[in-house]
Amino acid sequence: MPPPILLDLSHTSHTRARTGVQRVARALGRALAGRALEVCFDPYESAWRPLEAYEAANLAADDPSPGRGARWPLSARLRGRLRRIGRRRSPLDAALLAPHGADSAFVFPEIFSPAVGLALPRLFASARGPRVALFHDAIALQFPEHTPRGSVARFPGYLRELLQFDGVAAVSEDSRRALVDYWAWLGAERTPEVAAIPLGLDAPPPTPERGPAGRLTTILCVGSIEGRKNHVALLEACESLWARGLSFRLRLVGLANPETGGAALARITELRARGRPVQFDGAVDEQGLESAYRDCAFTVYPSLAEGFGLPVAESLARGRPCLCRQEGALGEVSRDGGCVGIGAASAQEIAGAVEALLASPTRLAALEEAARGRRFKTWGEYASDLTGWMGSLRRNA
Repeated sequence: MPPPILLDLSHTSHTRARTGVQRVARALGRALAGRALEVCFDPYESAWRPLEAYEAANLAADDPSPGRGARWPLSARLRGRLRRIGRRRSPLDAALLAPHGADSAFVFPEIFSPAVGLALPRLFASARGPRVALFHDAIALQFPEHTPRGSVARFPGYLRELLQFDGVAAVSEDSRRALVDYWAWLGAERTPEVAAIPLGLDAPPPTPERGPAGRLTTILCVGSIEGRKNHVALLEACESLWARGLSFRLRLVGLANPETGGAALARITELRARGRPVQFDGAVDEQGLESAYRDCAFTVYPSLAEGFGLPVAESLARGRPCLCRQEGALGEVSRDGGCVGIGAASAQEIAGAVEALLASPTRLAALEEAARGRRFKTWGEYASDLTGWMGSLRRNA
């Protein structure tokens, strides 16, 4: 029997947010069920440990939280401090070391915190198995003006901490190049192996039927309301079409980030006050998301840059065409059909693409057929790709 995989879910087990990283972390945990032990770094104990019941419940819950921050209940903080005071063992919990701890593999699917980064050398000294991190994107460096200030300040340190791993699994070729190029610019002499392993998807339901005939055509946009997602340009594009008399509804689904998404949130409020057909649902559960895909004609994903582009892949897997940029990681996921390019995703370009698709049912039907013909790997297949690659890694001493 192979040694277990220790899957670090330090952040995801303390939030019910459904942003991209959290969805990936949860999905990987499900795909590795029976083979991985889900763990977290407890900053109050200053040690890794298996998840407690309330943390496992956070992972299993389907009701998304209104914020993405991690929450540690007071009782959990007290337990951690008491364990730290009474601990007479190594920093890594003894339960994780037995019976095959020395050969365990470590997988970090999250963008880990500074506290985790500082504790990594102690953790890695305790085991001989492969040490792997997932790398999502370098957007904090590429678009600092659209990224929360704390993330921008944290990111260079995080990229240096990744140098301690034996391997880094980038979620796309574009993300792989960004990481390798940064380390080259940094002058790093010893780097981990970096491989592009595209993400999986949850198995979609059968191609959803449309909502009742005769309803207003709905265009769906799924994604966090934040600066780089470019919702302001989408809203301006739709307003220009409504002002010219076009009839359709825009539905927005996603967690709001007030720091970088404030302009979009204000514009949503303004348009709704003027009677424009804008629906903003915020974060929704999986059933709500499936309902949103079922009721839309197509999706628009105006993001300026992505590490992978899960909403594009999920839209296509459900037979819904998507309007998106076709550069970088978004180009990787959209290039095999079912998508319409929107150039640099300016308001004018988005408006033109939306108008053309609304005016051509024949083209929309052809794009739907192309979307239904796409094949995306499952999370189980992704986990197999990841663990197979991990087995080939050499120690990055």
